[in-house]
Amino acid sequence: MARSSILDRFRPVGAPGPAGPVGVPSTDVPGYVSELVPVFAALDADIDRAREDVQEAQTWAADAVARARADATAEIARARRDAGAERAAAAAAVAEAAAQDDARLIVEAQEAADAIARSSVERLPGIVGAVVERILHDHLGEAR
Repeated sequence: MARSSILDRFRPVGAPGPAGPVGVPSTDVPGYVSELVPVFAALDADIDRAREDVQEAQTWAADAVARARADATAEIARARRDAGAERAAAAAAVAEAAAQDDARLIVEAQEAADAIARSSVERLPGIVGAVVERILHDHLGEAR
């Protein structure tokens, strides 16, 4: 006897002739229920394991998010705590740079003033001589 298959549940009805029903089920038991129940029953363990895997993944993800939030909160608190010290350090660095620039400018100004003083002292005899000669020329020249 040949092996039965899903197609065996339909048996031909009647001989060739006028149009009629193609076939009728050979059993009164609903076919898809009796055929699919064992398949789904075999998948129950895999479905349960998949649900457990999903639950584990959701738990892991929730823990990871909670850790990330805690880390972010701690980092923000640390940044807020350190902000004052960083501002003070930056202000001190700016003040130090300004003080160095001021000291450099004072040195340059003193050197320029010294150069002007030396120049005026060096030119003083010539200027005095020119002024005296002019005065003598203006006052004595008219009198002569």
